[in-house]
Amino acid sequence: MGTALSGLRIVDLSRILAGPFCTMILADLGADVIKIERPGEGDDTRSWGPPFLVNANGDETAESAYFQSINRNKRSVTVDISSIEGACLVRRLIAKSDVLVENFKFGSLAKYGLAYEDLKPEFPGLVYCSITGFGHTGPYADQAGYDFLAQALGGMMSLTGEPDGQPMKVGIGNADLMTGMFAAVSILAALRHKDANGEGQHIDISLLDSQVAWLTYEAQNYLVSGKQPKRVGNAHPNIYPYDTFQTADGYIVLTVGNDRQFVKFCQVAGIPELAADERFATNPQRLKNQADLDPKLREIMRARGSQDWFDMLQPEHVPCSAVNSIPEVFCNEQVLARGMRVEMEHPGTGTAVPMVGSPIKMSASPSGYRYSAPILGEHTEEVLADLLDLSLQDIMDLRKRTAI
Repeated sequence: MGTALSGLRIVDLSRILAGPFCTMILADLGADVIKIERPGEGDDTRSWGPPFLVNANGDETAESAYFQSINRNKRSVTVDISSIEGACLVRRLIAKSDVLVENFKFGSLAKYGLAYEDLKPEFPGLVYCSITGFGHTGPYADQAGYDFLAQALGGMMSLTGEPDGQPMKVGIGNADLMTGMFAAVSILAALRHKDANGEGQHIDISLLDSQVAWLTYEAQNYLVSGKQPKRVGNAHPNIYPYDTFQTADGYIVLTVGNDRQFVKFCQVAGIPELAADERFATNPQRLKNQADLDPKLREIMRARGSQDWFDMLQPEHVPCSAVNSIPEVFCNEQVLARGMRVEMEHPGTGTAVPMVGSPIKMSASPSGYRYSAPILGEHTEEVLADLLDLSLQDIMDLRKRTAI
């Protein structure tokens, strides 16, 4: 089978999380992603450990687990873009490519002649994707952006945490990751436009915009009602019961999404009278009378162990789940059956490295795993020789002049 993006080449000037996550999505789908990194340093996340990978002898390497998570299927080329020769090399690689992705601070790449305005006249078909904290317009455009700031400024932290607790960020960098996802979608849309019209374009994606967009129904609840959404812990603002409940020996997540499921839950739990009670018969009524219903359900849930509830509820198709730890996730039979844990040989360790698999399942052109996250500069000679026809002596000379 072929890959969906086979033949597509991307020059990747991004680092940290949002940009690399975007380009890994595209690389998994078959794009040739050339990751441009600083000589001797590379992507900042290479040093974001521990944990670091260990080699076959059990010795720790300099390859961080963090870097591995978002950089597979890419080729690493070291280039000093701040040098005239380095910037020229990048332009020559752009001439052989379809897309450029960068997440430099707004205006930074203009110093090297690599801003969109610099490249558009020479490469009118180039799809150029900029990822920044606040976008290329507006009063915050020149400020540096970070995931934590976007979660705070974008409202997500006001929704996360217990009602009487402090605002909390989400456990992972969701603003970065969603920005990367929006960037990948935008790139594919821009390529479709290019196919139809032969025209490249500039994509301006920001962490703050992405975080605000991800507020979705909570934002719409506010825009319609004018009421400030409140933190509800693990509960749902529009559905009940949809929460974490304590059982006799742990916790269980119950996600009753409609009235039919609530009737089934009540039958299994031995409380059919609650489903018949007009105060609780429909979801709007359950939300209105949640203060009366909630203590009843919590008392009932505490009467049995978690496994007992699973055994009773799951055959009746009442959605419920354990609250898994990360180790439990990667032992879960469904997770394993879906190929969400994969192993890839790593050139720096000589061992197979476990990784999170791609969630994208396509019947005719599936995601693939060609090679693990690269060692810094691993493909410099290969790419410069194959794409730019540079000789070994040319490459050695560039190294002596610290351009690569």
